[in-house]
Amino acid sequence: MSLKDQLKEDMKTAMKAREEGKVALSVIRMVNSAIKNTEINDKVELDDAGILGILAKEMKTRQDSLEEFEKAGREDLIVHVKDEITVLQKYMPAQLTEEEIRTIVKEAIVECGDAVNMGNVMKHVMPHTKGRADGKIVNAIVKELLG
Repeated sequence: MSLKDQLKEDMKTAMKAREEGKVALSVIRMVNSAIKNTEINDKVELDDAGILGILAKEMKTRQDSLEEFEKAGREDLIVHVKDEITVLQKYMPAQLTEEEIRTIVKEAIVECGDAVNMGNVMKHVMPHTKGRADGKIVNAIVKELLG
C-alpha cells in the first residue's frame, strides 16, 4: 500500500474515532494538504519518496517547535507537539543509528576519492540518508570524519 493510500485509510479511521482521533486527523489533513500543494505547484504526481520528503519536512518543523517550546516552558504546547510527532513517526521509515550514518559517510568519502570536501561528501551522503536521519547529525559526522 502506498503512503498516500495509507494516509487516506488512517484519515478515515481517525474520523470514525471522533475525539480520540482529533490530533491524528488534523496532522493527516495537514500532510495531505502539503502533498496536494506540492503536486499542484510542481505539476507532478508525488511517489512515496516525494511524500517521505514532505513528511520529513513536517517532522523537522515539529522538532524545531518542540525545542523552542521547551526553552519557553510552554507545557501545553509541548504536549500537543509531541502528540503530532507521534502521529508523523508512524509514517516515517526507521531512523538510522549514528554507526550506520558513519558507515555511509565513510563510503561516500571513499567514493569521492581525490575531491574530498564537505560539499562532495554531503552530495553523496544525503540521498542515502534523506528522511532517515537528521541533517544536523549527518553534517556533524561528516565534519568530524573529514577533520
